[in-house]
Amino acid sequence: MTTDMPAPTPDTPSGTPRRTDTDTDARSLGRVTIATLIAAASGYLVLLLAARHLGAIGYGVFAVFWAAYGLVTGAQNGQLQETTRAVRAASGGDARSRPLVVNVGIGVGLAVLVAATSPLWSGEVFTDQRWLSVALLAVGVTSFAVYAHLCGALSGMLSWSSFAVLLSVDALIRLAGAVIAVAAGWGTTAFLIITVVGSVSWCLLLLGSSAARRAVGIGGDVPPRRLTTNTLTAMAAAAASAVLVMGFPVLINLTANLRGTPDADEARVIGALILAVTLTRAPLLVPLNSFQGVLISRFVDRRDRRIAALAAPLGVVGVIGGVGIVAAWLVGPWLLRSVFGADFDLAGIVVALLTAGAMCLALLTVTGAAAIAAGAHRWYAAGWWVATLVAVGMLLIPADIEIRTCVALVVGPLVGLGVHVVGVLRRPATSAQ
Repeated sequence: MTTDMPAPTPDTPSGTPRRTDTDTDARSLGRVTIATLIAAASGYLVLLLAARHLGAIGYGVFAVFWAAYGLVTGAQNGQLQETTRAVRAASGGDARSRPLVVNVGIGVGLAVLVAATSPLWSGEVFTDQRWLSVALLAVGVTSFAVYAHLCGALSGMLSWSSFAVLLSVDALIRLAGAVIAVAAGWGTTAFLIITVVGSVSWCLLLLGSSAARRAVGIGGDVPPRRLTTNTLTAMAAAAASAVLVMGFPVLINLTANLRGTPDADEARVIGALILAVTLTRAPLLVPLNSFQGVLISRFVDRRDRRIAALAAPLGVVGVIGGVGIVAAWLVGPWLLRSVFGADFDLAGIVVALLTAGAMCLALLTVTGAAAIAAGAHRWYAAGWWVATLVAVGMLLIPADIEIRTCVALVVGPLVGLGVHVVGVLRRPATSAQ
């Protein structure tokens, strides 16, 4: 692991560097992009190895735990986002809090909450390996709190080399664990442990990177109470994001069932829609999630030119999304039928609109990063929750399931995006809180 951070300048008493990384934008984006590709590929390979090795029943147990861990840590991404903003905004100024203390406290609090409430829900969620799953989830969210903190601190310091290493190691630990489990013939228990073990990558980075050791204790720009409030607000928004992004297939199925038990043909369409929603989102949303720290740091540095700072990433997402929409219309149905079978048959316009919905979610993710950077935390949370509630409302309109799904994925995020933009414009350019 390399050290990519210069020593703090002597005239910054908080130890917070003024300009903390000499990487060019292109090199920074390249490193994070490669790390993102490694993380995405590793995740898919773990799922593939688990499915082939465990069989349908074992994989079902593992997949439920994987999803539960993903939903909770999805909310914890708010810790990464607020830490990035707080550290970057404090660059060159006096530190007023220690984000590490806040994040560890939140992580421990989440672990206690998971353990204390587990008798109420664990029996419904974890049908097998119940108490092991609860224990691993509690330990995992505690460790992930430190992981999210370090990701945010490195992003705020513009230390992209170490950030990329942390992202890659997290994914590769899981992949290595899965390979070992398959080779050794281990069962479901091993894969449950593998799900959470990657988050200890922060331990390895602290041992091997002086930049990470400097970042872990770096200060934030607001007092501890304000930082805690900001972080919890960001986590509430991230929870809505997790529901809208990861939980949307569940929403499709749930709202369809509210209208009555689907017949065989509608059930086939629902299955095809859920697959298509997952596939059309990955090209945009997987990279964007890894680039949250990059975006927030960019917006903090350009807080006096917010519209101009927003234009470039929104334009990139729009162009990529536009190309994807055309491609989805032309070849999407053929790809679905050829790769997954004749049951996965959707019209070209439906696949194109699902891709448009993915683009709208990506645009909402960008404006959310701008809202966090502007210190508009309540507007950030409101944007995501409004988007989620509007999407759910659109899934209940009297129309075919394809129309409801496409309308929900486009209209919900666009309304949320509008909330974010209003929040960003209302904040004074010098605001950090």
